[in-house]
Amino acid sequence: QVQLVESGGGLVQPGGSLRLSCVASGHTFIRYPVAWFRQAAGKGREIVGAINWSGGSSYYPDSVKGRFTISRDNARNTVYLQMNSLKPEDTAVYYCATKAALFGQLVTGQSEYDYWGQGTHVTVSS
Repeated sequence: QVQLVESGGGLVQPGGSLRLSCVASGHTFIRYPVAWFRQAAGKGREIVGAINWSGGSSYYPDSVKGRFTISRDNARNTVYLQMNSLKPEDTAVYYCATKAALFGQLVTGQSEYDYWGQGTHVTVSS
């Protein structure tokens, strides 16, 4: 029922920055928790950030803490992932996901999320 579209990926040099965007259909999205996941070639999917419905709480794993920031603009049905100080190991397909839970708190397990975008590619290389 909810459609998500990611954008903003591309090729960036180590130490550079990218901002990914996730735009959703429907006004109920502004009351849902959202997360960003990534999947590198040949590896499993891992969470890189999560945010509750209001944007007041967020989560990051140690691998990206201090470098990545998740935020949302509910007036525009959009969630962002700002990625700074990028490393080659950040190379992956990045996915936006949302859980259909009104006024929901953030969750970190991929099985908790109901809707997924198709992903945007991020390549960090010299």
